Amino acid sequence: MSTEQETRNKATFGRFHDATNAGNLDTIAKTIDEVVAPDALFHAPVPGEEAGVEALKGVWAVLLRAFPDIHVTVEDVIAEGDKLVSRQTVTGTHLGEYRGLPPTGRSVTYDEIFIVRFDGGRVAEIWGVVDVCAQLRQLGMIPGNAP
Repeated sequence: MSTEQETRNKATFGRFHDATNAGNLDTIAKTIDEVVAPDALFHAPVPGEEAGVEALKGVWAVLLRAFPDIHVTVEDVIAEGDKLVSRQTVTGTHLGEYRGLPPTGRSVTYDEIFIVRFDGGRVAEIWGVVDVCAQLRQLGMIPGNAP
């Protein structure tokens, strides 16, 4: 049985997830401002020098530019205490510049896992593991099986 805190954290994560699938950077940025602490720690390899909410907004700006139809499917969510773990599958079509690669029109599907720590009902810390190798292989940027 979930505690009140775990239920609240799942709801907050759900709001963020719904915003990311809206495909609109303004909606995503507004939701990030509402559910993520301004000084949140983001432990994942991200482009740029930003930190906290600005780093997270930057990630979504890059992703939406490269994959305007990006869609994140949550496969599993586990909440315990102040932490939540989400296993996700990401799909999208490469229609904009990404990591220096011009649009290829290729579709990508890759997995990611995030651990999120909440404090005061807001995201305070995020650890992310993203299968960038699968993503880059599908785009033809590294050797392997491209679609």
